[in-house]
Amino acid sequence: MTAETDLADRKQPVDTTAAGVDTAGETVRVDLGDRSYDIVIGPHALTTLGERIAALAPGARVAIVSDETVAGLHAHALQAALAGKVEIADTITVPPGESSKCFAELERVVGALLDARIERGDLVIALGGGVVGDLAGFAAAILRRGARYVQVPTSLLAQVDSSVGGKTGIDTRHGKNLVGAFHQPALVLADTVLLDTLSPREFRAGYAEVAKYGLIDDADFFSWLEANWQDVFAGGPARIQAIATSCRAKARVVAADEREGGQRALLNLGHTFGHAFEADAGFTGRLIHGEAIAIGMVLAFGFSTRLGLCAPEDEDRVARHLAAVGLPTRPSHIEGGAPSPDRLLDLIGQDKKVERGALTFILAEGIGRALIRKDVPEAAVRDFLAERLAT
Repeated sequence: MTAETDLADRKQPVDTTAAGVDTAGETVRVDLGDRSYDIVIGPHALTTLGERIAALAPGARVAIVSDETVAGLHAHALQAALAGKVEIADTITVPPGESSKCFAELERVVGALLDARIERGDLVIALGGGVVGDLAGFAAAILRRGARYVQVPTSLLAQVDSSVGGKTGIDTRHGKNLVGAFHQPALVLADTVLLDTLSPREFRAGYAEVAKYGLIDDADFFSWLEANWQDVFAGGPARIQAIATSCRAKARVVAADEREGGQRALLNLGHTFGHAFEADAGFTGRLIHGEAIAIGMVLAFGFSTRLGLCAPEDEDRVARHLAAVGLPTRPSHIEGGAPSPDRLLDLIGQDKKVERGALTFILAEGIGRALIRKDVPEAAVRDFLAERLAT
């Protein structure tokens, strides 16, 4: 399925503007001293955005950055939430898809923000999935040497992962997210109703990042997901619980290691392999991020088994659950086929966790027991990939 076909499968906009709607949910605090902020999670949370921004930055103007598809679905509701409370200086759109995370679109967005005379005391609002959040956040980070921004994530992946923690950036021909900055948002507002417009493929892709939190250090959460994933997909309290649990896990890690000097690297479980597959696919609809991470997490457990760190049953359990929700679990599931071991190793060599040329992997001693492994022998990785890419 192409990215264009998948976007066409999105549902119609949902009503987030009705008066008297139930906005009950949860608020998770990211504790970073004077840069702390809230993650507001719940149905119809978007209706509260105007009041929250007015309280957060009295008198500030805002510029909205979105992609063309998301803007068509949700920009009107966001503008309605701000009406009469916050002045909108401009709404800037970019093409949908990973290809917008590039120097050309970054330059265009920054130029539009300057044209709108957005000042350091104003706010940039990122309305969209991970691509928009990363791009708009990076634009805010470099605008006038640092402007504030608010994340309004509209995909499951963005609500549980990319909108939280301040990682912003763009892709280059060398790989994913290799140019960027740590720049924390002033607020994250995750309206769970917005997820009802996602295509099944997009929702499944986001679910891979939810499962990741259980695999890292919360075996009970992974067991809960195995029992309740259908309710998470259906929406309601289970979905809110899954998102809030994921956000609490990420908030805890970010507060302890904001700039990934140590344990925050655990959040990259599956990403070393996954990012390499994404780069080989050209950041296209052949393979979207969460699908790549699903394959990458299964490979991380498989490689852990190869190194004697965990039992084969753990890899089987991870693969069974991800397959049950409809995610790809093998390189052979990638549309158009997987690259050669040497091609993957070359791409892995550009990973952000490489230190002085030595490979670093996030591996596991079991479900909920991830660990950082440095100086992984390249020959061991090549042999493992040669075996797995042949199946």
